[in-house]
Amino acid sequence: MALGEFLRARRDQVTPEQAGLPSTRRRRVAGLRREEVATLSGLSVDYYIRLEQGRERHPSTQVLAAIADALRLDEDAHQHLFRIAGFTPALRTAARPERVDPDLLQLMDGWPDNPTLLLGRTYDVLARNRLGAALWQPFGYSDNLLLNMFLDEAAPAFYRDWRAAAVNTVAGFRAAAAAAPDDPRVAELVRQLRASSPWFVELWERNEARGKNAEVKTFVHPEVGELTLRMQTFDVRSAPGQQLVVYHAEPGTASADALALLGTLAATPR
Repeated sequence: MALGEFLRARRDQVTPEQAGLPSTRRRRVAGLRREEVATLSGLSVDYYIRLEQGRERHPSTQVLAAIADALRLDEDAHQHLFRIAGFTPALRTAARPERVDPDLLQLMDGWPDNPTLLLGRTYDVLARNRLGAALWQPFGYSDNLLLNMFLDEAAPAFYRDWRAAAVNTVAGFRAAAAAAPDDPRVAELVRQLRASSPWFVELWERNEARGKNAEVKTFVHPEVGELTLRMQTFDVRSAPGQQLVVYHAEPGTASADALALLGTLAATPR
């Protein structure tokens, strides 16, 4: 079912022009038709329709690669397609609670000048260092990044480009969820957000999936103002599915000064 939903959602996002096909005025869909994806992939129309409908559940890697090319998937979406088709081992997580490695906590505390978060497989914040806690101090709704993004009233003011941040968060969660399909926390979060946030529903149904990459984000903190920070994400080898997220400011910038001030405030007893 997940494979069919993904194919339909991504097909809708590719225009005929992007796929190198002639565009006509009398199209009922903005994206590609099933027949067009089948032709671009070198597949029979009947076979491709069965894939979308879930009646064909064992496509080969060659078929998936051809479809990925036809749908113009980037590397993250390409990997996600293979994962939901069963070619990447999923994490067996349903009965396993997440634990935090004490050595990892020591490492995080050893970076006093870098806001650092440890994310669980479903974007629960498992740990943060002092500066990380100070940076995300405006949020009080939840210890889950996804819930804070869509349900905490502080989010739109905290992120300079909240919509872009929301798009990236949902795409990252989609990739993480596909790696742990038996984790009940995934269904719980999706159900809660579907009931509470139309914007989440719109982004979730796009079916975009990509891991967290190096990027630049601008935050507006109520105590120190605007901070533009670079983000790096590292997979935790000892706990598959966990991610260590580290931020830093460019030296000599106003953001570096603001981050230093935030560190001073965080170290001052209140």
